[in-house]
Amino acid sequence: MVELESSSPEETERIAAALAAGLAPGDVVAVSGELGAGKTAFVRGACRALGVTGPVTSPTFTIGNRYRGRVDVSHLDLYRFEGVSDSDWADLEPYFDDAVCFVEWPEVAAGYLPGPRMTVRLRHAGGDRRVLELESPDGELEREAARGAGTRV
Repeated sequence: MVELESSSPEETERIAAALAAGLAPGDVVAVSGELGAGKTAFVRGACRALGVTGPVTSPTFTIGNRYRGRVDVSHLDLYRFEGVSDSDWADLEPYFDDAVCFVEWPEVAAGYLPGPRMTVRLRHAGGDRRVLELESPDGELEREAARGAGTRV
């Protein structure tokens, strides 16, 4: 695991952009953190790096957004779910097809989500400061993201 500090939403986006450089269609990124911790800012930075030029907004009330870029990106927000049923998963599963998929509140879909390529946990650190914990199964992706972001570890 790598722990990084961000002092602004723009820096959070830069960290996400560095992470996105190592992602490909089929990759899943689980994004956790309390309300207002910067999850959508993180996803926006990754989307920009993957070629998405339009608005990137929280899909809290729509559940999912699909963005076109050099690589298609899906952004799911499962905050409004108490759990995921088989029929819910049938509606969510197409978001994972041929896209990099960012999932906010992933713990709600435990047992359904494909194993994440990266887990990102954001937490408040006072004011605009955030701490981002990046973790991947092999440990390499988070180290590459930290080097690419050029931020404090």
